[in-house]
Amino acid sequence: MPLKMRLARAGSKKRPYYHIVVADARSPRDGRFIEQVGSWNPMLPKDAERVALKEERIKHWLGEGAQPTDRVLRFLDKAGIANRPQRSNPVKAEPGKKAKEREAERLQREEDAREAAAKAAAEGSSETASAE
Repeated sequence: MPLKMRLARAGSKKRPYYHIVVADARSPRDGRFIEQVGSWNPMLPKDAERVALKEERIKHWLGEGAQPTDRVLRFLDKAGIANRPQRSNPVKAEPGKKAKEREAERLQREEDAREAAAKAAAEGSSETASAE
């Protein structure tokens, strides 16, 4: 049975509260779970005790092979229970394909405008030189 350590939502509308649970990976998010091993209240200020963890039970379930989700792994890393590797995705910061196309079109229009202005200035200076 594949085990997941994940968040199960509780609380009312627009007042979220999450239980950190160990559940079968096939069960629904707020459905059946095996054990509750902590809680997270995102409504509390950041300097308050937002996350409560049962460290012994978490270590037990990690030893049993439970895989934490990314958010739960963040909590465990901050508590010093598990190690979350740093991620780096430099491609994510790059603009998308359409944005790159628009930028290329804008640069082309600016270049064309500069060439037209330079050509007009050259023709205007040649006309004044021939008039003298």
